Amino acid sequence: MSATLAGADDRLLRHITACNNAALPGRHVPVRLGGLQVGWFDPIRFDDVAGLVPRAGPDGIDLVAEQLAALARGLADRGLIGFRGEDFDVRADPDGEALGRLDRGALPMFGIWAEGVHLNGLVRRSDGLFVWVARRAAHKALDPGLLDHIAAGGVPAGLTAWQTLIKEAEEEASIPAELARRAVPVATISYAMQRPEGLRRDRLRLYDLDLPEAFMPIAADGEVASFELWPIAQVFESVRDGDAFKFNVNVALIDLFLRQGVIPPSGHEAAALRAALNAAAI
Repeated sequence: MSATLAGADDRLLRHITACNNAALPGRHVPVRLGGLQVGWFDPIRFDDVAGLVPRAGPDGIDLVAEQLAALARGLADRGLIGFRGEDFDVRADPDGEALGRLDRGALPMFGIWAEGVHLNGLVRRSDGLFVWVARRAAHKALDPGLLDHIAAGGVPAGLTAWQTLIKEAEEEASIPAELARRAVPVATISYAMQRPEGLRRDRLRLYDLDLPEAFMPIAADGEVASFELWPIAQVFESVRDGDAFKFNVNVALIDLFLRQGVIPPSGHEAAALRAALNAAAI
């Protein structure tokens, strides 16, 4: 741990460290699409993609845009990925043009960028700030049963982050579009994380939405099992002391704690945690 981070509460810092556990490039080789690098691939898995990609070797893997759909199906047929049936744009740079589309389930195998949105559903009452907490449904492919934001989701092909936010807010929590449009963009967090499904290179766009006290979220699409309204102190203690929240939600909530002064802004801990959030290299 660097001297910059040494003063941070390890109980919080561990979540940021866990989301940045991939040292790149490490042993990974480049993944290219249209001659541009779009990801990283672990050579130990060359046999897994044999016959599914045009070329794989020590200098990297080359993909073809027109073959990406067949690639994802082939990997799923071999039991190597969980096919999600949802395409994401493939880009060399998260702000660059889309070079192709690949099923979401295949992105981690090739270490390809993915973008997501996370919404803090906030209620400001006379007795303090409260946060809506969702429990993920038991059938979710990733992290079933863990706690989550009121709404969150990956940005699918063809949609912007803002369009995705409005869609997810309505689908996951029945937040009307006219209310969801009051959300305020507050931060962007990136990380590179080695997970069982592969290398996740994610960029999360974070939003705050102040909700009326009378508003009650309702799970509309089955992605959420239940909602609870927690004092922010309870959310803080849960993140600090345990692992009840989905891995990347912890990181987004640390950003919220810093912005809301739950972690004293003038202290070394706040500076160290903010530096850790900003230092992610993917």
